[in-house]
Amino acid sequence: MIENIDIAQLRAIGFDSHVLQTLSNLTPQPQQQLGRVINIQRDHLQLHDGQHEISTQLLPALQQQLHASGATLAVGDWVLFQSADARITQILPAKNRLCRRNIEGHRQALVANIDVALLVMGLDHDFNLRRLDRYLTLTLANEVTPLLVLTKADCSAQAAEKIAQARSHLPAHLGLLAIDGRADTAREALHPWLAAGQTVVLLGSSGAGKSTLTNTLLSTAVQNTGAVRLDDSRGRHTTTSRSLHHCTNGVCIIDTPGLRTLQLDSDEAGIYAAFADITTLAVDCRYRDCQHKDEPDCAVRAHISPDRLKSFHKLLRELSRETMTVLQKRAQLSQWKTISKNARAQRKAS
Repeated sequence: MIENIDIAQLRAIGFDSHVLQTLSNLTPQPQQQLGRVINIQRDHLQLHDGQHEISTQLLPALQQQLHASGATLAVGDWVLFQSADARITQILPAKNRLCRRNIEGHRQALVANIDVALLVMGLDHDFNLRRLDRYLTLTLANEVTPLLVLTKADCSAQAAEKIAQARSHLPAHLGLLAIDGRADTAREALHPWLAAGQTVVLLGSSGAGKSTLTNTLLSTAVQNTGAVRLDDSRGRHTTTSRSLHHCTNGVCIIDTPGLRTLQLDSDEAGIYAAFADITTLAVDCRYRDCQHKDEPDCAVRAHISPDRLKSFHKLLRELSRETMTVLQKRAQLSQWKTISKNARAQRKAS
């Protein structure tokens, strides 16, 4: 256990029982301090020790270790750093880590040590239930509590209809709020999810209103905001990096840039955990191996929205492709070519 830790001071940046338990299992090193990553830039990192912000870098040995393992540091990580030069010497194991796959297929950590995820989605052109299912999978597969936050009701003539669609699409045990992200009433509505000591992350596409809501929750303009394009409601990426902000009541809020794509980093168990409503209903299907497509007496299709069921099937297909060997992918491609060739021949014959 590291000596001289001011727990009361660290609670302001999200110190909890998980961090305490992790520290109790460490062998103390001289001149080490505990801090939390609040911002990551290309050439430096920002830490907070509960009292001050500190600009720092990783020790070269730790940087090489991360590179060799394919791991990345994330905003929200707890770390140990040297008192003398503020170099990070160790990254503490996280209670959870939200990750995605980048274009090259490598794992990219988005944020770490999260309690609640506000899934922010506009009721304008940003409204997309299939994308929502990806964010639900990202959070639920990592045991993070999601809350759907719908914004911009004033920008959509179909706001009431879209809110109803979202309610019917969500599993019954998950929450939904429709708010004005600029108003103080948003802070009041979200109060039950903003308990002291918790870390809350805002996730969603660019232009959904995450930074506006962050400023409202913090009661100050810490994040830049901008207008969205009128034709598709896309934002202009005014938020360019993930950043952690702490409120006076002990809540930590992480704002994130909008994600153009969200390639999930999950296994089959994670997908089934995120679609627990489907897997629960599946036990009442007539056939044990029911695929919930066109089988008779399917208990799932009778209660789950078609869009959510399509998301479930699509994510399972993506996972199947990702886990294929090179030979399996070649065999599948050959099969598709044969099917396409036969279809063209049939069209010509008719």
